[in-house]
Amino acid sequence: MTENLYYIELFDIYGNLLTERQQNYFRDYFFENLLLDEISENECVSKSAISKHILEAKKKLEYYERILGLKQLRDGIKEEFATEKDILKRLTKYDIIDNIRRRS
Repeated sequence: MTENLYYIELFDIYGNLLTERQQNYFRDYFFENLLLDEISENECVSKSAISKHILEAKKKLEYYERILGLKQLRDGIKEEFATEKDILKRLTKYDIIDNIRRRS
């Protein structure tokens, strides 16, 4: 499941860089949880063609992340803000923020 989540996150960032066909097959497979057989039947395309497009989409998403690193940057920012929230909670607990505001 974590591998699927990784590709879904990459798709959220880079999905528009894929071909329309790759986007559609990717959405069917990862978001709609359709089997390759189901997508193949719906699209009137061979199962191997569907598999090839999804594999190619995954490779492109990995390539874009390797080159641009936007997911890694986003994850770092999320982590930083989570840390900031924890710090603010602790400061609030000890009324440190109120003391700082009174001094300003």
